Amino acid sequence: MCSPVGYKFNDINVITTEWMKKGDTEKNDVMVREWQTLVDAYKDNGIEVVQVEPHPECEVMTFSRDYGCMVKEGAIIGHFRHPARQIETKYYEAKLKEMGVPIIARVNAGCMEGGDFWMLDEHTLAWGEVDRTDEAGVANLREQLWKYGYTVVGVPVNPDNLHLDMCFNIVAPQVALAVIDQLPYQFVKALKRRNFELIPVDAQDVFKHGCNVEAIGNGKVIAIEKNKHINDKMRALGLDVIDVPFDQILHAGGGPHCLTQPIERP
Repeated sequence: MCSPVGYKFNDINVITTEWMKKGDTEKNDVMVREWQTLVDAYKDNGIEVVQVEPHPECEVMTFSRDYGCMVKEGAIIGHFRHPARQIETKYYEAKLKEMGVPIIARVNAGCMEGGDFWMLDEHTLAWGEVDRTDEAGVANLREQLWKYGYTVVGVPVNPDNLHLDMCFNIVAPQVALAVIDQLPYQFVKALKRRNFELIPVDAQDVFKHGCNVEAIGNGKVIAIEKNKHINDKMRALGLDVIDVPFDQILHAGGGPHCLTQPIERP
C-alpha cells in the first residue's frame, strides 16, 4: 500500500475528470484519514501491511493495485497506459526486490494494469480489456505464462468502466459482485460453468464503487460504507462485511481494491 499524502488529481479517468469539472481537489488530509481506516482494518484482522514510500513525482501512486499482479509463483509486472503513472513501477518493483518476491513475467508489448486482473480458479487468469489493459498486453502475458500452466483469457468491457474491478469482484470462493449487463455473455457463462454465484450490481453503482471491495479471506470483505444496499446483499449470503468510510478517495477514481496489492497467493 502507498499513502495518498502526495496524491494529485489527474484527468485520466472519467470519475476524477467529472469531479475536477466541479472544482473539486484532492484534499490530501481527508484522503489520508480515509486510507488509514483501510490500513487499520487490515491490521485489526491480522493482515501485515507493507507500505511503499510515496514519491512527489508520482501523483497517482496510492493505487498500488495497478503496477502489476501476483500469482503463487511470483509477481507479474504490468505496463501503465498513462505516462502520469509509468514512473511508479520502478518504486514498486524495488520494494518487491527488497522483500525477495520473484518476478515471473513482465508486459513488454501493449498495456496491463492490475485492476483488470482476476484469478477465476487455480489455472485460469482473466484480464479485463477495458480502458487500461489492451489485447496486446493480454496476448503478451499469454505467451509468457503458459509454461506455468495458466490459461489466460481477455474480458472486453466498455472502457468507461476503467478497470474490470469496477464491474466485477470476487468476494469469496465462487461468489462475485457483478454488473452483469456490462460483462461479455461468454464471460458470464464461463463463471456459471465454474459454479460462481453472482451478486447483481446495478450499472449506476459502478462510479459509486459498488464493486470496488477487498476480500480478505475467512468470509470477510472490506467494503465502502455508503454502498449499504450492496453490502447488505453480501451479508445476506453470510459474508462479514467490514465498512470503511470512503468518500474523497472515491473522487480520485479508486476504492479498497485499487489501494491494495496482495503480495502472497496460496
